Amino acid sequence: MTPAFFVINSELNLLEDNQMRAMFLKRLFCLFLAIMMVFSVSGCSDKGTQTPDETSGTPSNKENIVNIAVTDPVGTVNPLLMDATEIVKYSSSLQFLPLCDLNANLEFEPMLASSITTEDNIHFIVKIDENANWSDGTPVSADDLVFTVLRYASPLIANTSMLLYAFEGVGDDGWVEEGATEISGVTALDAKTVQFTAKYPMSLTTFQNSYGRYILTVPKHILGEVPEADLPSYAWFNAPTVVNGPYQLVSYDLNHYLSYTANKSYFKGDPKIEKLNIRVVAASQLLTGLTTGEIDFLPPTMAAVLQEDYASIQNLSGVTASFGKPVTHQAMYINTQRVDARIRQAILCAIDREMIVTQLLGGAGEVVDGFLSTASPFYSDAVVPVSFDPEKAKSLVAQAVADGWDADKELILNINSGDTTFNHIAAVIQQQLSDVGIKAKVTPMDLSSLLTAAGNHECDMFVVQYSYAPVDPYPDAAWILTADGWTRYQNDAIDEALAGTQLTSDISEIAACYETVDLAVQEDVPLISLYVIRALGAVSDRLINAAPDAYGSFNNVHLWEIAK
Repeated sequence: MTPAFFVINSELNLLEDNQMRAMFLKRLFCLFLAIMMVFSVSGCSDKGTQTPDETSGTPSNKENIVNIAVTDPVGTVNPLLMDATEIVKYSSSLQFLPLCDLNANLEFEPMLASSITTEDNIHFIVKIDENANWSDGTPVSADDLVFTVLRYASPLIANTSMLLYAFEGVGDDGWVEEGATEISGVTALDAKTVQFTAKYPMSLTTFQNSYGRYILTVPKHILGEVPEADLPSYAWFNAPTVVNGPYQLVSYDLNHYLSYTANKSYFKGDPKIEKLNIRVVAASQLLTGLTTGEIDFLPPTMAAVLQEDYASIQNLSGVTASFGKPVTHQAMYINTQRVDARIRQAILCAIDREMIVTQLLGGAGEVVDGFLSTASPFYSDAVVPVSFDPEKAKSLVAQAVADGWDADKELILNINSGDTTFNHIAAVIQQQLSDVGIKAKVTPMDLSSLLTAAGNHECDMFVVQYSYAPVDPYPDAAWILTADGWTRYQNDAIDEALAGTQLTSDISEIAACYETVDLAVQEDVPLISLYVIRALGAVSDRLINAAPDAYGSFNNVHLWEIAK
């Protein structure tokens, strides 16, 4: 089962491994809170001081205005309070660039930084683009980046998503001492270079994905004298006067819209679209908005198109629809302390996953085993998904019963009541399990209650949509596959392989490690990837150089333009 992979450096001791796991466990838990609280309003007031700029309608009154539709409210416009949700990340990074970001090919593309490198997986050198400047003409400096990280680590600002405990000088709680003026592990080497020093080995990919994509640099020369305690509610963020990204926020209502104007001093080039709006729209209104021209762009990770509208959107005149990369797993997590291994294996064999994708999802997905979809650079063809085999499932159930498993035991399958598509699919799965002798009761719950029950290990099994980062599934796998994680499952070979992903930047070595993980998951079945979703995105034909995808849709938003 286990392929050979490179020998793990003996210097990665147990303490370091436990620290790394603890770091990502906390970070992941904060992500769950962000998901559960996505409808709450944090930071600044929920409305800006100005009125929206022509956020309504038809092409005739928005000649140089573009409307982007999302289906969740925006949590905050303050980048120092940024949570892990996609809508907050991208709406904030229109103004304050991340150091890097993923493009449509799942490559890390320079944004504010011209390069991020490491020679030892401990010291990371970030070079800020020599041309990067603030909209007032001041160069973006290493001091700006160090200042920003110091504020992210401030206990007075208390950002619970951007926790930096991986770095020297930051406490295990992710924060520095109140009033701290420096972080020993984040230092400016010169005017444009910053060195991050980790406490333990971290792969370059993990640094880029967990920090490079989420640290949004703010201007020290504007905010440096503002008391830390005032920054979470600081009114300046309602309509920033100085930005380093392509657009500046001018007005907003977090539940309805954000309105931006072009930053004419953007160092990568003057944006061709004068005004940009992010509009919060009900999923049921996306098709109508595209049809009338009120919506120009649907990003697949932020606009949840109804399954029943897929075909209609694909057939719209004047609109180009496309499916994003498969990155979101509809995943079943099994409490291995409650469910016998052979019953888990039988569940995997009993569910006709290919039928679900082809018939119930219209082909908009794929079937894999483990954490990696075909979108991942680490995906291995050696992990062949287990086929639908009800006879094998019946045999496994019989073996479990012969060894003492209660044939009348009813497993509770908790699902997200808000996922209307899966509520139907769950009934199909329930019947397929019944057909092989496994009794299951489907129990819908709201997402908050579902995650709480899962975190307290109160579920036999539960299903939730989960996006494992294709370029870095380590944080998720390292937590989920632990005695304290959702599955309550621990495997020494998996632990060793996951640790190995952090000691190299060689794709083939990392891929070998994840192959070990996925094959072990396939054999012991602590979780099942029921299917991986290809979300639908769309763009009006009036837009040039704009392409919706799971990643990279906004990396070059300054190049978008309206067809003449």
